[in-house]
Amino acid sequence: MRSNSSLLRTAIAGALLVTLAGTAGCSWFRKSNELYAPAPENRPLEVPPDLDLPRTGATAGAPAGSVTASGTVAAASATAAPAAAPVVGDPATPEAAGTAPAPAPVPPSAGTATATPAAAAGFNMAGSRDDAFARVDTALAGIEGVSVASRAQLLGVFDVNYQDVNFLVRVSEVEAGAYVSAVDPRGMPASGEAPAQLIAQLQAALGAN
Repeated sequence: MRSNSSLLRTAIAGALLVTLAGTAGCSWFRKSNELYAPAPENRPLEVPPDLDLPRTGATAGAPAGSVTASGTVAAASATAAPAAAPVVGDPATPEAAGTAPAPAPVPPSAGTATATPAAAAGFNMAGSRDDAFARVDTALAGIEGVSVASRAQLLGVFDVNYQDVNFLVRVSEVEAGAYVSAVDPRGMPASGEAPAQLIAQLQAALGAN
């Protein structure tokens, strides 16, 4: 009987301890903050302190959305101003400043070549070269202004000066007889007015063709 009473008391004491522990636990875990009083869907959103500060980094002015290399290049191309073309009348252009580029020199065409003095034409004489040489010598002596510096019958030439021009009067042997002409010291046909005039006077004096 005594044993049953002890067990009963122990059971009652354990029940009391359990009741006290449950009551104390509820009060311990109860939140006193008013934010937790409403329902979860009605509680205000808590923002962490770091996210509440204004952005000051390099990405503060970046547009929303993903940034790609092609998008960046397209934006730069759209904002780049095209180079201005030169406008006639602009002070920077040569036409407006009165300094138009000079025309390129035009090379002379084949039809506008510089004229050169014509070579003195000769004439033919009948007979041998020696006979023609003697007749030419006599004719030269009769023409005013002619000075004969030397004669070479073997070569058939006269070294003359006419109108202050030195040249040679040559008598050459040809198939039809002799040919009288004016040449320079190189044996080339002499050019200029003086040789041409002297040959014309010799032809008139000798009656040659």
